Amino acid sequence: MADDVARPMNGAEYLESLRDGREVYAYGELVEDVTTHPAFELPTRTIARMYDSLHDPASGMVTVPTDTGNGGYTHPFFKMPTSVEELRQSRDAIAHWARMSYGWMGRTPDYKASFLGVLKAEPDFYSPYQENAARWYRESQEKVLYWNHALVNPPIDRHLSIEEGGDVVVHVEQETDSGLVLSGAKVVATGSAMTHMTFLAHSGAPLKDKRFAIVAAVPMNAPGLKLISRVSYAATARQTSSPFDHPLSSRFDENDPILVLDRVFVPWENVFMYGDLDKTFATMDGFGERAAFHGAIRLATKLDFIVGLLMKSLDLTGTKEFRGVQARLGEAVAWRSMIWSLVEAMVSGGRVGKGGAVNPNLDAVNAYRWFGDKAYSAIRDIVMKDLGSALIYLPSSSKDFASPVVRPYLDKYVRGSGGHDAEDRVKTLKLLWDAVGTEFAGRHDLYERNYMGNHELIRLFVYGSTMGAGTGSQLVELAEQAMSEYDLDGWTLPEYQERKQS
Repeated sequence: MADDVARPMNGAEYLESLRDGREVYAYGELVEDVTTHPAFELPTRTIARMYDSLHDPASGMVTVPTDTGNGGYTHPFFKMPTSVEELRQSRDAIAHWARMSYGWMGRTPDYKASFLGVLKAEPDFYSPYQENAARWYRESQEKVLYWNHALVNPPIDRHLSIEEGGDVVVHVEQETDSGLVLSGAKVVATGSAMTHMTFLAHSGAPLKDKRFAIVAAVPMNAPGLKLISRVSYAATARQTSSPFDHPLSSRFDENDPILVLDRVFVPWENVFMYGDLDKTFATMDGFGERAAFHGAIRLATKLDFIVGLLMKSLDLTGTKEFRGVQARLGEAVAWRSMIWSLVEAMVSGGRVGKGGAVNPNLDAVNAYRWFGDKAYSAIRDIVMKDLGSALIYLPSSSKDFASPVVRPYLDKYVRGSGGHDAEDRVKTLKLLWDAVGTEFAGRHDLYERNYMGNHELIRLFVYGSTMGAGTGSQLVELAEQAMSEYDLDGWTLPEYQERKQS
């Protein structure tokens, strides 16, 4: 992309940007080009479509002018919002991209904008590296750079402290005049093979050794950075079936590689934090709320898709008129509506934070943090209960419909209710099975359960942020106010006290 063009990259430029010599390994081999490899080709094309939508007015995608002085435009979430209306523009843009994967891709380029979009709000937080934060805010906004994050340490010897298990944890091996040399690993680096940069950080504090207190930006083609792919649902679907049989896993698999740093050099200009043992990026004002905001919009979109598909499937199986089925469908709709209502509350109740940034409402964020995984699990359970064997007795492949021997039996015994033919029924239920029953679906169930952190950490987030915001004190004060209205001698409120007869 020409440096003098004041616009984000488009889809073709995005795909070309991934051909940069990065080291990605899958099935024991080096991936020569992630844009053509079966594990990543269709997922990268999905992301390319998102980039193209930024350049197509007919797509309905929301864009806004940059605030960097380059005269260009950008995705709204990459820009620090200074009003509720700007926060609403971010919501609409996030939802637009989420609908392009029906909510199945959680680490799209706008996800890490939850961090990038508020680097401007609290520059001193990154002192003495505040200029680095400002530079990445500008560059990421202008190009709509695609970042992933790598936060989780390998789950080895978890009973030991980071310092005691330090051989596997990302750490500084060497300090030089021009930068730092890092080694170690991170796990669950979701989507990283398709991104431009990794946001490398530790999420826990305090630490005891400055070698582990590093937060930095690392290009995906940095020498020594290696990604080791997990099983690819996209590759498996491509090699063994067709889009008809695995329509989600074949194109929306983000992969979750292991990220390895083998003496990776990071120049000082790419460092956000180093050596501060008591500070973590997660405490930056607004970041947690924005991450939950993006997650809630994506989940709400995903639930829209699943509930709509459930409705169609119940129609095809002839069970939509059953009283119990309708009751459970009502529950599914209620879960979906609650998440969207929380999104609206995050926007309309947005608060002004540091630097004038308007951040999503914390109470709504905390409600989503707790109820998000409950909603997904509840709806998935309803699908399993009310469709049962309908999700199982499906032909093995789309090729069965081309068989002159098999096709007549499918048309008779696998046809849908209400005049729907077998092809429509099978197509619908295979799509739903890919959403709730395949290996791809199992990964998503685990993903949603841990999206905002493990089950205990979510509760601690809610508690900590509630107390930190002063809401806990307000709740205690309300209880104490009620207690002040009576004592051992009776009511203390004049309105409740007995009045003497004149």
